[in-house]
Amino acid sequence: MPASRPDLALLPRPSRISSLGGRLTLDRSTTVRALPGAEPAADLLRSLVGPPTGLPLAPSPEGRIVLVLDDGLGGLGEEGYGLTVGPQALRLRAARPAGLLRGVQTIRQLLPAEALSGGAPGPGPWELPCVEITDVPDRPWRGALLDVARHFLPIGYLHRYVDLLALHKLNVLHLHLTDDQGWRMPVDAYPRLTTVGARRARSQKGPGGPEGAEFDSVPHEGAYTKAELRGLVRYAAERGVTVVPEIEMPGHVRAALAAYPELGNRPERRMEVWDRWGVCDTILGVHEEVFAFCRAVLEEVMDVFPSPYIHIGGEECPTTEWEESPAARERAAAEGLAGPAALHGWFMGRIGAFLVERGRIPLGWAVSGTELPLDFTVMAWRDASHARAAARRGHQVIAAYHRRTYLDYAQSGDPYEPVAQPGDPVTLRTVHGYEPAPAEWPPEERARVLGTQGQLWTEYVRTPEEIEYLSYPRLCALADRSWSGGRDGWPGFVERLRHHTARLDALGVPYRPLDARSPATAPTP
Repeated sequence: MPASRPDLALLPRPSRISSLGGRLTLDRSTTVRALPGAEPAADLLRSLVGPPTGLPLAPSPEGRIVLVLDDGLGGLGEEGYGLTVGPQALRLRAARPAGLLRGVQTIRQLLPAEALSGGAPGPGPWELPCVEITDVPDRPWRGALLDVARHFLPIGYLHRYVDLLALHKLNVLHLHLTDDQGWRMPVDAYPRLTTVGARRARSQKGPGGPEGAEFDSVPHEGAYTKAELRGLVRYAAERGVTVVPEIEMPGHVRAALAAYPELGNRPERRMEVWDRWGVCDTILGVHEEVFAFCRAVLEEVMDVFPSPYIHIGGEECPTTEWEESPAARERAAAEGLAGPAALHGWFMGRIGAFLVERGRIPLGWAVSGTELPLDFTVMAWRDASHARAAARRGHQVIAAYHRRTYLDYAQSGDPYEPVAQPGDPVTLRTVHGYEPAPAEWPPEERARVLGTQGQLWTEYVRTPEEIEYLSYPRLCALADRSWSGGRDGWPGFVERLRHHTARLDALGVPYRPLDARSPATAPTP
């Protein structure tokens, strides 16, 4: 179906879409019939469409909008759906609840863009084009990482971020909760993690800012409550988004060591939460008190986050402290390891086994693609070849090559772009062109690639406006590629995106315009 019709320019592109001709009109008398199991999707439709349109969409056994959950539609999988819009009625069907939630987002996109606005309800009536859609995603993991450790973001904004992901059928929010520069989740057993580890003071060492921001010169603090995080998990689940928590170890732990120095390799040393960007060389020790800490923290994390996956970081862990520590060298010898550097794999193996025992799947960043224990799902980021290396070894893989999926790089080389991670731009076309599992790979290796996700690290990002400017429309490109496999190519995507920007406008998203623009349209850091 050509995207030249704005009302059919859906993003991501459905597997199959055909016009039936005509329009379905919704007005205040339009009601919704939800068959057993479809009630949550009907509630979501009502909550998302009702306020901006003024349509009550009340439940009724005679409703013209019909939502059906039918496990006989197994060919649609976990997230696929079928949608038929006729001149008198709309019927949305799926085999699983997640499929109905995806279909609700398609209904939103079929309505005029004003139906996404947060403003006063329009007068209506509201019309949808009559279409037949069958839609199944290409990959099950379509995510976005948001780093709230380096710069804290209010919980209310995370709700908005989830809404934007769900609109684009992205289904994972990877929440980076801890790092050297901040610890954002409370842990009852270790209260100083947030009373001390959630705040960094003004740097006395040098300026931050456009010259690379080696130091953060601005005091910064913030932490969530468990009630807020549980509320976020529920809110996301209602929209078909899973929140995957990340608790970094054994490196990227300076905030934790500022709170509990006895967990380090030099327990007598007192440190502040790190006020620099980059890789800090202070890491966890390998004594049993450390593993008791990690287990206690992860028990509380699992109590808040029901996600099957728990991310424990694992990357960028300098081993100098272990090599210089008599205790670490003794531990390596006692475990029969080749040397202190081998403690990294041993550490990850112990924590991974702990998660597996509790029915969770450990997730970690891969430095080479082949160094993590086999029960880990691997997030391959450093090199394009690492995803295949991990898949060949037998890992489940999330392809996240940084030169294709890191959204903290600038979107262009234009001088008026906001301050960004040093390096060549990651353009919209670069993101859309990223194929996480190329067709030339053997089928068994391609099958192990769960999907991909975008990463937004926040060293240089302080506000929601900056986050959205860097995220959109690049997350639109990632969503299109990961859901549809990029089946209509770059030209088709750009044509649909030009229409889709009206939806972003209605939602108030400060995205980077597709065409040349003036410096004034970029958010000011």
